[in-house]
Amino acid sequence: MEIFQEPIPYQNPSLCMKVWRFAQSGKAEYEADLWHYHKEIEFVLVEQGVHEIHTPNQVYRLEPGDIALVGASQLHRGRKPGEEELVYIVLHVDLHPYFDPAMMNYYRNFMEILRPLEDLNYIFHENAAAKKEIAALIVRIHDEVMAKRKGYEIAVSMHIQHMLLLLLRYDERELLAVDSPVDRDMDVFRELVQYVNEHLAEKIDMGEVSRLAGMSYTYFSRFFKKKMGASFTDYVNRKRIAKAERLLVTENRSIGAIAEAVGIENMAHFYELFKRFNGCTPKQYLRKLNVEREGQLEEGPAKRD
Repeated sequence: MEIFQEPIPYQNPSLCMKVWRFAQSGKAEYEADLWHYHKEIEFVLVEQGVHEIHTPNQVYRLEPGDIALVGASQLHRGRKPGEEELVYIVLHVDLHPYFDPAMMNYYRNFMEILRPLEDLNYIFHENAAAKKEIAALIVRIHDEVMAKRKGYEIAVSMHIQHMLLLLLRYDERELLAVDSPVDRDMDVFRELVQYVNEHLAEKIDMGEVSRLAGMSYTYFSRFFKKKMGASFTDYVNRKRIAKAERLLVTENRSIGAIAEAVGIENMAHFYELFKRFNGCTPKQYLRKLNVEREGQLEEGPAKRD
């Protein structure tokens, strides 16, 4: 089974997004039977028929008017379960360019530091008004991009920012809540996020990172936790394990090679972190995703299952 990082060709590079309406007829299995991921978040709106979106932890059965949200770089795949014609719109968006100075205070809300944006799917199940409003925006974005009328770039940008606003306001469980504003510090965090992403395979020294941020080690440690809601070490570990999950299903590597690729040399520590964030071992994770691997997958320092 091939699994891959899907490249998203933007219809307009300045908008950093792609939107398309798909139609499928007859019996269909998983779309190319692929688990895949991409850096863009994804909205799926079903207009006709039934569609399923699978993530490692959930299966979303979508009927006409239903929406599913997939977080950035999250493994997922789609399935058409019946023979009825299926019509749906898929919207991919890289959110980072949409945080202008007016929105900068809310950048942290959507960075998926503590939880994936997928958790916001409860909104579409519990709030019919929210689902209807966001569905209408997805359709408008599609129509604007297809028609390309004068000023459509402005319209699309406004609609995407409006969607983020609606998610914030309809989030009654406060999954997107923040304890303190980020404001002028956001440029620092953008650089730190980029640095971590580029150096996950290496040892990330917090002393070096604090120097990059222009702060002392102690001040940076307190500053990061206060602003981001998690310690820097916990943030890096979450990023490492998220990358390990993708490598586990996208590449036929040993567990040791995957741990090394995400910068964790101690195998016992790797298994401890993987189980902390997933509730299972790597081998059990593959079983849960129904992914077949060539050869045997060794289960850690002390054989596990």
